[in-house]
This record gives sequence, structure tokens and C-alpha cells, in this order.
Amino acid sequence: MALSLRVLLVDDHQLMRQGLRSILEREEGIEVVGEAASGREAVALASALAPNVVVMDVAMQDMNGIEATRQIRSVCPGVRVVALSSHSDSRYVTAMLDAGASGYVLKANAYDDLRRAVGAARLGKTYLCADVTQSVVSASLRGGRGASPLTAREREVLQLLAEGLSSPEIAQRLFVATSTVETHRRNVMRKLGKHSVADLTKYAIREGLTSLEP
Repeated sequence: MALSLRVLLVDDHQLMRQGLRSILEREEGIEVVGEAASGREAVALASALAPNVVVMDVAMQDMNGIEATRQIRSVCPGVRVVALSSHSDSRYVTAMLDAGASGYVLKANAYDDLRRAVGAARLGKTYLCADVTQSVVSASLRGGRGASPLTAREREVLQLLAEGLSSPEIAQRLFVATSTVETHRRNVMRKLGKHSVADLTKYAIREGLTSLEP
């Protein structure tokens, strides 16, 4: 008998996680081994539970799915990540694929597409739902966009700043010195040409780095 595919669900809304669990547990050979409500929790559970596939919400507070995917793939390179989002914008798709995701599914079509995406991940293949594929193709024809000028740690600091944390609070969260956070903050503002936390917050929301509403 073949071993079950072990799946970790990550979404900051419990009802969404329940719906995803219901979809996947109808499929033979799939076992949902855990749930996480944030990217930071997902990184910890991925190491502890050793799933084969992580279904990852993209926009979450505390740590978004882009950074969580990058960290999971770094620590557990054999884990496949399927992105789950309300946004088909090519910026989100490109960021998730660059972080190491092997699939991208829209929440509106999760019932139809999630099983296909997880099945493709089982086979080591990439799956993009139809709307996402069209978005990526359109962006490519327009010339796409440049890579983010920020490092992974700078994006993490940016997200936490946008979510209202102070530099000492961020330092405590990331286990670094407050002076290090201040350096990252100055670098972020310089690279993005922003001059206030309000401007940084708007940028973070627009780029899908947080689930805060504009």
C-alpha cells in the first residue's frame, strides 16, 4: 500500500483551513498532518511534522507566505509548496515561484484546483491555475517587472513595521539587536524611496507582504 501524502495547511483564517481540510481529506492517499495560522508557525511545523506538501496562504500577518516558503524550502528542500491566494496578480505569483513554490491556486477556485495542484506536487510537477497562467503570460508580454530590491530579512522587517511593531519588538521577534533592525529600516526606506512608516505600510499591502487591508 502506497504511503499517504502528508499535507500541512497554512492560512490565517480557521474557516478557510477547515474548508481546505474538507477538500483534501476526500482524496484517497492524502493525510492532513497539521495546520498553521501564520507563516512563522508554518516554518516551525514544517520542520516538526515533515510534510510532503505545504498549502501556503500568501498574504498573512506576522510572516507572509512568501518568506515562509523561502524559509521552509531552505530548511526542508524536499517539501513542495502550493501557494493559495485571493490574488492572481503576476507580482504575487512571481514572488511565490521565486521563493520556491511549485504551484499557485486561487482561493475562489480552490475546490477544483487544489486537488490538481497537490497531485502535481506529489509527482514533482508545477501547477498554475488557468487565471494565474494568463496573468503570468500577460505580464511576460508586457515585459514583467524587476526583482525586488530588498533582501529576505529586509522584507521581513518591512512586513513587521507595516503591521505596527516597533524596532525593539521586531528585534525581539527576530532575535537580533535593535540597532540591526534600525539599519534594515533605513536600508528599506532608502531602497524604496519611502520616507515614513505610512508609506512603507502602503507599499507592503500593495506588494502582498501582509494581510492587512488597505
